[in-house]
Amino acid sequence: MKLHALALLIFGIGFHSACTQSLQDKKYAKTILTATDSVNHLMRNKMIPGLAITVSVKGKVVWSQGFGYADLEQKVAVDPSKSRFRIGSISKSLTAGALGKLYEQHKIILDSSVYYYVPDFPRKKYRPTIRQVSGHLGGIRHYKGEEFLSTKHYATVKEGLTMFAEDTLLFKPGTRFQYSSHGFNLISAALEKASQKNFLQLMQESVFEPLSMKNTWADVNDSLIDHRTRFYQRAGRTWTNAPYVDNSYKWAGGGFISTSEDISRFANAMLRSDFLKKETITLLTTSQKLMDGKPTFYGIGFGAELDPKGVPYFGHSGGSVGGTSDMVIYPNAEVTVVILTNLSSANLGAAANHIAELFMNQK
Repeated sequence: MKLHALALLIFGIGFHSACTQSLQDKKYAKTILTATDSVNHLMRNKMIPGLAITVSVKGKVVWSQGFGYADLEQKVAVDPSKSRFRIGSISKSLTAGALGKLYEQHKIILDSSVYYYVPDFPRKKYRPTIRQVSGHLGGIRHYKGEEFLSTKHYATVKEGLTMFAEDTLLFKPGTRFQYSSHGFNLISAALEKASQKNFLQLMQESVFEPLSMKNTWADVNDSLIDHRTRFYQRAGRTWTNAPYVDNSYKWAGGGFISTSEDISRFANAMLRSDFLKKETITLLTTSQKLMDGKPTFYGIGFGAELDPKGVPYFGHSGGSVGGTSDMVIYPNAEVTVVILTNLSSANLGAAANHIAELFMNQK
């Protein structure tokens, strides 16, 4: 069936024929109905082919559901426990988890220069620190040109750095906030040096295995990965397959795939003290400041903000070729929401915050 014909079928009939329910807590039945309406509206409005959502309250998953299709052509329904989406920059938060582990083990010093850990990185006018680079204060640029659509394979983390290594810093570290996925790729090289391990091995041993994130891994192109979604982009009121890309240059900055339930496990770990110490979590999720004292609303691998009602939360959103995602964590209410989709540039807006608010207001 052609994608435009399937689009008419899905959006004409509705999503209920293509939903999977992993878990629904009866206590939250009315809230889940309201939230389901919100998700259905979001999917129709943004024409999202497939979406997985997982919500937890006080460490317990109370709602986990798949909407639409992981694979439109084969009509494979999304399963929040199995469907692996590109999570984009939520990868930065996972990387920060590994950084936090090494920090607690005294294997990495946040205020040391990145050159201490990556001595062969080309010298710049300034010497940004691990803390600055991981908070987007290091002056390293973001993507330019067609880099986001790179199809080149990089065999190692250090090979991936060649994409930007010769470029000058954009500003003196600490004076400006400039979001940079390339900066996180440099951080992953530092983590390799600090741990004496391959970055993906480090992630597996320090984050994925301890948190039972069995469906989270690098989006490698040369392997068959069970339940990996297909990736789509919009073309007017229809879909096309997203272009082929190779994300090997940016595992740390935006190259992982995962399920909403795996990311929920990670989100909940950031509300406890058995994965990372409470002090470390506070360090990662508290806004850094510029040299002039202005907050950046970003810690280390986590955005740290206030919602429209002034309630503090932290987390990360993500944009990939064929994926848009969001993870919000409300520490005071102990509510987490994870939304993953298989559509480029879906613009989820404040959907995750809205759904979190519904569960926080549960009566």
